[in-house]
Amino acid sequence: MMTNQDIMQVALEQSAMDCNCQPEDFLKKENVITRSVIHPGARKYLPLPFECDMVTYGSNIVAQTSERVHDAVNIYLEQYDVAHCFETPNLHVLDESLAPFGLKVCFMAEYFLPDVERLKALPCDYELRVLHPEDFTPLYTDEWSNALCEARKELDVLGVGAYDRGRLIGLAGCSADCEEMYQIGVDVLPEYRRQGVAAAITSHLALEVLKLGKVPFYCAAWCNMKSVRNAVKCGFVPAWAELTARDVEFVKKMNERIRP
Repeated sequence: MMTNQDIMQVALEQSAMDCNCQPEDFLKKENVITRSVIHPGARKYLPLPFECDMVTYGSNIVAQTSERVHDAVNIYLEQYDVAHCFETPNLHVLDESLAPFGLKVCFMAEYFLPDVERLKALPCDYELRVLHPEDFTPLYTDEWSNALCEARKELDVLGVGAYDRGRLIGLAGCSADCEEMYQIGVDVLPEYRRQGVAAAITSHLALEVLKLGKVPFYCAAWCNMKSVRNAVKCGFVPAWAELTARDVEFVKKMNERIRP
């Protein structure tokens, strides 16, 4: 079984591939700015190269940028402390700096890693089954769109389902987004929520991923309290935060999505 130190090192090495830097850059006191490039080992869903993407593990910020926005991002990072660079009202300054380039802050998320001293298989009142890619074929529906990704089916490698008398009522799935780290997503049918199902299937899946010698990771918007509580309950701890700017048309389309 990997130690917490092993897990953190894997995450730092992956972030280095994602951000075109060295793992130790995330542990420095001073900020680091790199040129964003395509890397074959980066997380497969990242649309590299980025114009502006910022990552912090707490000590500093590693920002990857295009050449044209380098100076604007550098000025922003010099103005504010690390934590404040990821929050309003300071983010409005970043948006104003990026506006001349047709960019706007788009995605902000917190990423969690398992604490192996706290992670354990949590109980569930329903039958749990370990699922494999061949079991996923009928499950690419809206109900399970957080656990599985139809656009990248080939990356969905493992899952844990909760069943009530044969009916699937909760699903945690993981995607092989990079070589050493698998991302976990979770869905539970509305009528079965608040019964510990999400925590049970998440914790069981995380342990299954560790058995494979891979690092499970979990992503949530920091305002998504239900998801964050699930991560913490299962034994995950905050590891890094990330902010990404995208072009204004992309952001506009995201905002046009209508809640079903």
